[in-house]
Amino acid sequence: MAVILVGMMFTVALGLRLSDFSNVRNAPIRVVGGVLTQLIGLPLLTLGLILILGPPASIALGMIVVASCPGGNVSNLLTLFARGHAAYSVSLTAISSVVSAVLTPVSIFVWSSMYGPTASLIDRLDIQPWPFITQTVGLLAIPLVAGMLVAAHLPRIAERLRKVLMPLALFGLMVLIVVGAATNWGIILATGTIIIPLVFIHNAAAFGLGSAAGRVLRMDVAHRRSLTFEVGIQNSGLGLLILLSQFEGLGGAAAITGMWSLWHLVAGVALVGLFRALDWRTLKPS
Repeated sequence: MAVILVGMMFTVALGLRLSDFSNVRNAPIRVVGGVLTQLIGLPLLTLGLILILGPPASIALGMIVVASCPGGNVSNLLTLFARGHAAYSVSLTAISSVVSAVLTPVSIFVWSSMYGPTASLIDRLDIQPWPFITQTVGLLAIPLVAGMLVAAHLPRIAERLRKVLMPLALFGLMVLIVVGAATNWGIILATGTIIIPLVFIHNAAAFGLGSAAGRVLRMDVAHRRSLTFEVGIQNSGLGLLILLSQFEGLGGAAAITGMWSLWHLVAGVALVGLFRALDWRTLKPS
């Protein structure tokens, strides 16, 4: 699990360029607002949903882990298809990916401690905050820095490595999802009536948060769409790896994270279709 996690972060870092961060200088409020919406707003919204809906501890932990992860690269592709602002989307993904090396493990513990059942669950598992944080930061930060250094100084080699490693990373994630589903099939069947509606509600709320934040920040349509996808499409594969490597899966947590991995893609494609339909209606001659 640790090897796959390191390989995944190294592969992500190979695709990062200094130009991806240029929007910070050109539009700091827009970029900082978008990053804060994802890294703080989504976990806060998730905690609110948990307190209202009161899910079991392991399922609540899965929701928190997903919300603490950075945006997924798929958001960039969906933004492009939906006629959003692609450069803004790439900048948000790049920044959240870098910051998540430290913030994701910290966020998992901070937000989990605010829901009694989840805090008790972590205590029963005897997972100590500092060893977990330092170990996870090491697994995330070291390959991230290494990949960015290769991308900056050896761009041709980075591109070749990325072409080889990207399919392997995707294949590894698919295997993990299948194995995780098979291992926890009994839990999935027993809790499916809880997990599936929660994933739908949670993901819809994430998309809604991104759109609402775009309006509060007075963004144009293209930037709002970018932020909508960036908040609604999470790197849940990273969350699944963290759960499997650091929390030994935890049944319900792995199940809800794996369901997120599938559902946010379905919902994202449907949202692209909705945006394109709205554009067609707007441009259609009366």
